[in-house]
Amino acid sequence: MLQIRWIEGAVLGLVLLAGLSCESKSQSGGQATVTPTPPPSASSVAVSPAAPTAPPQMVGADDSVNEELRNYHRHHHGGVAMFISMAIDTLGLPAEKKAKVEKIQSELHAKMAPSREAGRNTLTLLADGVAAGTFDNAKLDAAMAKQTAASAGVHAAILEALNQLHEALSPAERLALIEKVKAHAEVWKKTQEEEHGSKEKESHLGRLTEELGLTPPEVEKISAALKKDAPPKPDTAALDAHLKAFETAFVAEKFDAKSLTTANAANTFISKSGTARMVRFYKIVTPLLTPEQRAKLAAHLRERLNDPHAAK
Repeated sequence: MLQIRWIEGAVLGLVLLAGLSCESKSQSGGQATVTPTPPPSASSVAVSPAAPTAPPQMVGADDSVNEELRNYHRHHHGGVAMFISMAIDTLGLPAEKKAKVEKIQSELHAKMAPSREAGRNTLTLLADGVAAGTFDNAKLDAAMAKQTAASAGVHAAILEALNQLHEALSPAERLALIEKVKAHAEVWKKTQEEEHGSKEKESHLGRLTEELGLTPPEVEKISAALKKDAPPKPDTAALDAHLKAFETAFVAEKFDAKSLTTANAANTFISKSGTARMVRFYKIVTPLLTPEQRAKLAAHLRERLNDPHAAK
């Protein structure tokens, strides 16, 4: 399984979410006004340091990176704080500022440890269940509840780090960070709104087909089972409200992270909705796999424990 390469500017020529560049927003008075646009492809998050000026498009310079980023967001649900941490990776900051911001990023990562470790525990239990062909539902339910609770407490833990990040960035850099955070959120939402059982290459089942070498009859059988027990479409209102509040507050000259009262609801939603969908998928798929396929899938899930931003 490919690992996501969180290298600044690694993927060039990709167009970010929202039809307004940071430059054009600055010229309009520094207030970000976002026109609703279709969700971007996963590749939209990994951009060159310069803010794009073209209209939003579904452009991908590297399909493997697109798919890997989407797959990351299927398996890790660290909330908006994780989107912020990941967005920092591709800000393309000047050398004299990069070290300072990376230190703040490390503080963010450290403060998210309880949520991150709770997520790793859930993923470990899921991998164990896939390998065994049966799941300990009591343990999984407890792990998911713990993960949701930990996610709800993340914002209170990172208040000072967010304030420091605001102070360290210029107005243009704050706008760039916000656009990247929103792009990560759109990629995450796209994984949640994906048709359950879709056989498209970029879908969850499409990825599974590639990883396990599933035959067409196996794909058809799994697809039918997934569609039969599809989850309801998620209500992203809490996440959308927080993204709007974060954008409005973070572009301002003065910023206090304590004012973001929408954060806990958004983080709780991301953790609860994303994890429940992931667990549902593997519980449906697992009984339809051979022992060899289950072993291979469990190994892939355990590799996810070493993904950047998910590791210790």
